[in-house]
Amino acid sequence: MLQMPFFPTNTSESFDGPVIEADVLERDVIDEGVFKNLLRRGGRQLAIPAAEGLELLLDHQTPVQVRLTMLAALTYLLFPADLIPDFLPVAGLSDDLAALTALLGLWSHHVNPEIRSRAQRRLDLWFPPSR
Repeated sequence: MLQMPFFPTNTSESFDGPVIEADVLERDVIDEGVFKNLLRRGGRQLAIPAAEGLELLLDHQTPVQVRLTMLAALTYLLFPADLIPDFLPVAGLSDDLAALTALLGLWSHHVNPEIRSRAQRRLDLWFPPSR
């Protein structure tokens, strides 16, 4: 067992706080297959909206105005410069929130089962289903 103080101590001061006992896991104890599978499933779940958004942008039946608005919102969210700097309290993130709201609103109104199935096939290529 490894005994460590609850908080790191300063070398010039003594620490009289509680001591927490912890076992340190060795490398051979962790099953890499389980860990990789967990990351693969987590990545797949996080990638579903992105894949559906990509398919929505690539779909020829999606109106041009919707595509352009989605691209503009994505560009604004990813571009480092903002109209209102993010370090300002509350107001700094309001422009990002407006772009995200527009993006999510368009996505939820225009995604259909065909787009979802194409996104699912794309995800199967990116993240192969576990055995």
